[in-house]
Amino acid sequence: MVESANHQHPPEPQPPPPLAPPLGAARGPSFPPAEQLLQLHYCIHSNPSWPQTVILAFQHYIVMLGTTVMIATTLVPRMGGGPGDKARVIQSLLFMSGLNTLIQTFLGTRLPTVMGPSFAYVISVLGIINDFSDSNFSSEHDRFVHCMRAIQGALIVSSFINIILGFGRAWANLNRLFSPIVIVPVVCVVGLGLFGRGFPQLANCVEIGLPMLILLVVCQQYLKGIHPTAHSIVERFALLFCIAFVWIFAVILTVSGAYNNVGQQTKMSCRTDRSGLLSSAPWIRIPYPFQWGAPIFRASHVFGMIGAALVASAESTGTIYAAARLAGATAPPTHVLTRSIGLQGIGQLIEGIFGAAVGTTASVENVGLLGLTHVGSRRVVQISTVFMIFFSIFGKFGAFFASIPLPIFAAIYCVLYGIVAATGISFIQFANNNSMRNIYILGLSLFLGISIPQYFVSNTDPAGHGPIKTDGGWFNNIFNTIFSSPPTIAMTVATVLDNTLEARNTHDDRGIPWWVPFQHKKGDSRNEEFYSFPLRFHEYIPTRFL
Repeated sequence: MVESANHQHPPEPQPPPPLAPPLGAARGPSFPPAEQLLQLHYCIHSNPSWPQTVILAFQHYIVMLGTTVMIATTLVPRMGGGPGDKARVIQSLLFMSGLNTLIQTFLGTRLPTVMGPSFAYVISVLGIINDFSDSNFSSEHDRFVHCMRAIQGALIVSSFINIILGFGRAWANLNRLFSPIVIVPVVCVVGLGLFGRGFPQLANCVEIGLPMLILLVVCQQYLKGIHPTAHSIVERFALLFCIAFVWIFAVILTVSGAYNNVGQQTKMSCRTDRSGLLSSAPWIRIPYPFQWGAPIFRASHVFGMIGAALVASAESTGTIYAAARLAGATAPPTHVLTRSIGLQGIGQLIEGIFGAAVGTTASVENVGLLGLTHVGSRRVVQISTVFMIFFSIFGKFGAFFASIPLPIFAAIYCVLYGIVAATGISFIQFANNNSMRNIYILGLSLFLGISIPQYFVSNTDPAGHGPIKTDGGWFNNIFNTIFSSPPTIAMTVATVLDNTLEARNTHDDRGIPWWVPFQHKKGDSRNEEFYSFPLRFHEYIPTRFL
């Protein structure tokens, strides 16, 4: 008994310690790819109430107005035009933006994309202006008119490039080489490549631009959580509230004499009465064909403008993909993109006939506004054309809003361009973002897409002469324009690498299985739903009038 009592049983075996999760295993919640954003309040087919639609449409007009004024401010004085000429150029640009937006939203992409004036044409236009700098004219106004007639001729002839690319299916064949690995850098640099219009422009009048940027972020992102009732109002309309508040602040500074003894550059950026638009704009003026006179056709001008037309197509393509995502639609099929580019060419032809200073492209800032307000309604953008056309005809009213200081617009663009760039990043979810091959392509195309254009922009003088300098001015303008475009460079680099670097062995890693159904009209049932164009005009008439 003693022996058994003293007997010690062997210790029970302890369970083995839990194994650490294998390297690469998920440690938290994972988020599967989502073809459509789920936090949009209104998608491409759904519409806010009519009062909200009108206010949101006016907001789109205000946002695109900044780029319009920037382009006119850059080009018109160099042509020899005065404040009255600048006002008429702005009216023409607004009128053509409204018309081309209607063409695209009804017949083109059918996406909520505003077609606004493009900076891609600035280098070509500066080349035209430089050609007439040594010519003798009876007055500066005559020189301005002569430049506008030459721009008209160049726009008319070069428009056939986009018409051929689009309706000739060449752009569709190019788009079939795309994959999510190509779309990510293209859409990213559509936003990031415009950094020069953001904080650098804001800093020209930091006492107005910086409060606008801070106020917009605080009001639109933080104050919307104060009360559920105020959530949707603040989220959708904070932009207008902030513009009004800072604009009044700028008026007070101007009237109080804060800018009486400052440099000319500060006056131009900060003063609300610096442009002279309100006093010189006509009360009523309808843009009409060949308003500046008969077009002047020169081969050198046409070839220079061809580069701008190609760049505008590349920029529009990247912007369209961002718009589709922020409007709750699927990736646009190739037949939609090529149709859009063809109609963009027809729009440029009309712009040349009506005498616009530059061609139009899909507006990046207005696509960013879709993400800011969470409203991707097509109807909102179509109604915004009413404001564009109205203010292009009634010049005094349009000039009133055009007097908003440009640093206010620059502060807005800091937010909107960032949204578009981040939208491009979201496309990586459809490919293997752990593939070193994909990382290499994305990194190189993103970096070169920003770095190369920055070199060309930094080495372009005020007359539009870039780093490429040969005896052929038209050759210089084409390639200086192409290499100054971030989306064009990113698209070229990414497309070449993605289709030549282990392309066959990385079919799934590139996201091709997800991508292919959206490239054909019948590939996915939603393609027809989002991008077909049955015209239902009764949708645009308030119910009480039916």
